[in-house]
Parts: sequence; structure tokens; C-alpha cells
Amino acid sequence: MKIYTKKGDQGDTHLIGQKVKKTHERVEAYGTVDELNSEIGLAVTFLNEKMHKDMIEQLTKIQHELFDLGGDLANVTNNHEWAVKKEYIDDLENSIDKYWEEAPELRKFILPGGEKGAAQLHVCRTVARRAERLVVRVNEQSETPPHSIAYLNRLSDYFFAIARVVNAREGTEDVLYERGKDVFK
Repeated sequence: MKIYTKKGDQGDTHLIGQKVKKTHERVEAYGTVDELNSEIGLAVTFLNEKMHKDMIEQLTKIQHELFDLGGDLANVTNNHEWAVKKEYIDDLENSIDKYWEEAPELRKFILPGGEKGAAQLHVCRTVARRAERLVVRVNEQSETPPHSIAYLNRLSDYFFAIARVVNAREGTEDVLYERGKDVFK
């Protein structure tokens, strides 16, 4: 079997239930979710397997969830059951709370960076925010998975929390935004 089909050579692709241009907003949304999945894969390569085993396991779980979300976003039929569940959000919230307690107290904005793993997790955070904006745009025009926007919103918070913990566990201080005022209380 060949990996290429040549079906998209004219700029078209298939959603589940409809042929569209590759510039279609749904294609852009699930493409960005796929990009986020790849960025997570890169982040995992920067994390110490022993020190951050808990995060690596959860990031791998999130990668599977993002495949679920991509499939949901690609489905425009009326006959589907959404794969993204509220439990995904609940799991993220529990993890965020746990990691937020582990991270040093924060009152000001920080610059993305620190350890390579933390810096890459900040990239994941910004790609998750972009994916969220794109899904919101799709949702303005047509139905999207009910929990997709909240999931992506929480996911970006999760990346922020664990990026800070990576730095803390590795003994690297976050760099505070110098001109910032206290925003976290």
C-alpha cells in the first residue's frame, strides 16, 4: 500500500461526510489539533523520564484525546457520537490543581522558557490556544463537539501549570515579566 493517494493534489480533502477545500475552517481546526499533538510529542522528548514520569504518562493520554478531538472535528454527519467527553476536562482540572500546588507561588506573568521541556510545553500552550480559537470559529458556523472548546481551554492551562513544575523540579526559576504587576492572587 502506498502512503500517497493523489486525491488531494487539487486542494481538496474529505471530512467525514463531505468533500471540502483544504482551506476549510474545520480542516484548519483539526490540522492545528494535529500540530498540537506533534508539539506534545516533541515536549515529551525533552522531559526526564524518571523525574517527569507522571507528566509523560498524562501527555501520552492527552495525545490520544487529541486524536479523538480531531476525529470529532472532521465529522460533519448527523450520525455520530462525540468521542471527547467531559471526563477529559475533569481529569485536566484535577491535574492542574495538583501541579499548581507543586509549583512555586506566582503573582506576576512569566516569560515562556526555562528548561527545554518547559519551553516546549509553553509552545504547546500557545498552539492549544490557537486551536481553541479555531474551534470557536467553527462552532460559530456549525456544530462542534460539546466539550471541545472547554477541553482546549483547560488544556492550555494544564500546559502552563506543568511547564512551571518542570522548571521547579529541575531547579530552574521562572523568569518574571519585569514590567508586570501582580495579577495572580
